[in-house]
Amino acid sequence: MAGDGIVGDENVGGGTPDGSETRCGLVAIIGRPNVGKSTLMNHLLGQKVSITSRKPQTTRHRIHGILTRDNHQIVFADTPGIHSGETRALNRYMNQAALSALAGVDVVCFMVDGVKWTSADEHAMNMLPNDGTPIILLINKVDKLEDKAVLLPHIERLCAGRDFVEVIPVSALQGHNLEELEQALVKRLPVAPFWFDEDQITDRSVRFMVAEIIREKVVRQLGDEVPHQVTVEIEMWTDGPKLTDIAACILVERPGQKRILIGSAGDRIKSIGTQARLDIEQLLERKVMLNLWVKVRSGWSDDVRALRSLGYGDL
Repeated sequence: MAGDGIVGDENVGGGTPDGSETRCGLVAIIGRPNVGKSTLMNHLLGQKVSITSRKPQTTRHRIHGILTRDNHQIVFADTPGIHSGETRALNRYMNQAALSALAGVDVVCFMVDGVKWTSADEHAMNMLPNDGTPIILLINKVDKLEDKAVLLPHIERLCAGRDFVEVIPVSALQGHNLEELEQALVKRLPVAPFWFDEDQITDRSVRFMVAEIIREKVVRQLGDEVPHQVTVEIEMWTDGPKLTDIAACILVERPGQKRILIGSAGDRIKSIGTQARLDIEQLLERKVMLNLWVKVRSGWSDDVRALRSLGYGDL
């Protein structure tokens, strides 16, 4: 069975009630930071599972998104962007999360940003498996290319370095060619029963999703003002008859970051809380009372013990 956290079925073979066979497998989406991996998975699923922003390293964890149709189930592993040159424990964790997603996968999607090519793309491509796992090259943001004539030479250069089974230009944001991508994936999945219930869309807990929603709003609002040394802990969760009461702590590393996050007279943290609450209510499908606190925990992003206590797994 492929991938940590993936629960398999004890049965062999796969089939639907009408006797037709089913296919099921694990697909890893790999690439450098900020090429659109999370946006792609969210649009394929038709629902937001991974948080997104314009800032690199928004995705920190490997998150499984589950796409189920009548006769196939694709389990996508959205991963942090593979990057080099970072030595903090948090960055090591993100690289490990991305590379561990490649273990036992059935298909790899390697995503690049249009015709841009950087040393980070080169590093990510060098991390791709060489064990015969089929790799599909995804050229994202093709809708933004003013001169489509530059696309073919770019594809030819990339294909000269790797043996891709298919090359699919896509627009993760606009949904261009996503049906073609799904078909390309399905035909490479093994015949197998579904691993998850048909109405399940991720293997992550609701609390994890709520913490990620809050962190997304922080990253989107603050941009470069507060770097990515920000994480969120859910400290209290109470489900009442009419609403869910949630208290969450936003951790930063320096007092100056805390001041920026709170804002003048608390206006910025209030705005973050309002935006997060609306998304959380949509996720939970009920009213939410959300209370946010900001605390300074110096050096948490380079402290292995602190990262483990915050749910970042083994390093």
